[in-house]
Amino acid sequence: MSRNRDKSEDKPKRSAYDKALGLLARREHSRRELQLKLRQGGYVGDEASSALDRLGEQNYQDDDRFGEMLVRSRASQGYGPLRLRAELKSHGLSDARIRQLLDEADVDWVASAVTQLRRRYGAKAVTDPAERVRRAQFLLRRGFPAATVRDLTHAEVDELADESD
Repeated sequence: MSRNRDKSEDKPKRSAYDKALGLLARREHSRRELQLKLRQGGYVGDEASSALDRLGEQNYQDDDRFGEMLVRSRASQGYGPLRLRAELKSHGLSDARIRQLLDEADVDWVASAVTQLRRRYGAKAVTDPAERVRRAQFLLRRGFPAATVRDLTHAEVDELADESD
């Protein structure tokens, strides 16, 4: 029977610090995200908190750096500011910091929305109201503000009217 033992029983359990450091070696994580992963791994209480504090003091874990990375990454994937705000909030960043990150982001949100529309639907103008609604819903799901979506979906209609003159 001893041959069928789980091999994990042979190894001593890693410290919370080592576990979190291993996660950070792969990619940036928010403090909240690391806390959740440590809790799921069976690390609770003071051990997890002190490990996260130590990682922060050593500058291995930094919510500001994580936020900057997330904004860059998601914006390059074509997501809008509302989606980014929600994701950053879910990682425990403060509203003030989220506002600052989005303000400092070097992103033209309107151009990004246009790029997403063209990538998904091409450059063809739309006359069908149902198709305009589909396109607007697509942009809203990606996290672009309603005013931007309204302007862009109507802009395509206006361009069609200009072509027919």
